[in-house]
Amino acid sequence: MVVISRLRRVVVSLGVAKFSRRDSLGPGKIERRSSRQRDSRVSSPFPFALLLLVTSLSASDLKPVVPRGHLTNSRNAFETTGKGRVVFLGGSITENKGGHCAMIPAWLREQFPTTDFSVVNAGISSTCSHTGAFRLERDVLADGPVDLLFIEFAVNDDQDAAYDRQQAIRGMEGIVRHVRRSSPNTDIVMIDFVNPEMLAVFQKGEVPVSVAAHEAVAEHYAVPSVNVGLALALEIAAGRKTWERDYGGTHPNPAGYRFVSDLLIGMLSRAWEEPGKGGEHEMPPALDPHSFADGTLVNPDSASWMGGWSSGPCGPGLLPVGAIRGTFRDQPLTVASEPGAALTFQFSGTACGVFVLAGPDAGIIESSLDEGAFVNHDLFHRHSAGLNYPRTVMLHQGLSDGPHTLVLRVSETANTASQGHRIPILQFAVNR
Repeated sequence: MVVISRLRRVVVSLGVAKFSRRDSLGPGKIERRSSRQRDSRVSSPFPFALLLLVTSLSASDLKPVVPRGHLTNSRNAFETTGKGRVVFLGGSITENKGGHCAMIPAWLREQFPTTDFSVVNAGISSTCSHTGAFRLERDVLADGPVDLLFIEFAVNDDQDAAYDRQQAIRGMEGIVRHVRRSSPNTDIVMIDFVNPEMLAVFQKGEVPVSVAAHEAVAEHYAVPSVNVGLALALEIAAGRKTWERDYGGTHPNPAGYRFVSDLLIGMLSRAWEEPGKGGEHEMPPALDPHSFADGTLVNPDSASWMGGWSSGPCGPGLLPVGAIRGTFRDQPLTVASEPGAALTFQFSGTACGVFVLAGPDAGIIESSLDEGAFVNHDLFHRHSAGLNYPRTVMLHQGLSDGPHTLVLRVSETANTASQGHRIPILQFAVNR
């Protein structure tokens, strides 16, 4: 946690408005209003002014809504091409089809009624920013340029992966930097959602590790962001909202998603008030030279199996215990469950891991890089008890860029809570 010092209170106007259909102004014609006019448009559930906690951190870290950089490219695309590609990348909070991923496109279609929007929900439950960085190419960039990308991984980097600051930066910077390099005109918005434990951190005047790390990336790359936890903490402190009724939980209820969507709408509205030329977003030097900015997923079929492995469609035949989410059913899966089963994988890059489904019988995998000593990696997760849980386990990172040889084998030991030694690999995660 990043401790906030020297607290003082100020009132900062965010001017977040709820737009109805009669407010639609046509493609890109976001109405310009005086501050008094904007005041009159604020309505429940989001108030006009928030009581903010101001600290010794930089000003960009103090506000629920931080309008860094510009979002001009997406507006111009929606306005001039008649088409728009909008993608939402994240975990289960994003995967919810009735949440902000539905509310924001609905508002966009009101503002640009003649634009044909393609909206992609690239949320996968339980996944963290590491998984996001490695699947970005497949799930977001493979189908062409993206005009507007929303990213959320703060909650899963906190409660699922429990990343320290370095690991949270490596994942999030990997996503942002990869997008900036591959699609430099893409406008990015970062959303820091919140769980009860993170909310309690904000209420103590501190910042959760994952949020601090992601905001550091957002600041470095001039990515606008919405800090849901801070906004909600301030609303609760002011007596205007409660966690249970008005937000609903780690997975927000409709009112909670509305709260977040209104914050995002306010940001977009202000960003698009004035026309601009836009242009490629700048690419600064990397915060962490070993961030996963060149992440990709590689099929295990490219490995050399040395006995004890089998492959096939993901299902009860290969994963006999634990629930299997529909997202992964019938996907190619490579599995070994007998201690000593081994494979060799050749790759070139600076990091390598495995994207696995760690179920009730998940085992410990031993890895050796370039003929080095074997290192143990326990795949069993606290959520593995009844579920084949998707997670990316980094085996080796921070390597010299070049060719490497990875040897994996199933360990004879296992987590005491596990029912077996199963190693179920969906894909290798390689930072090229």
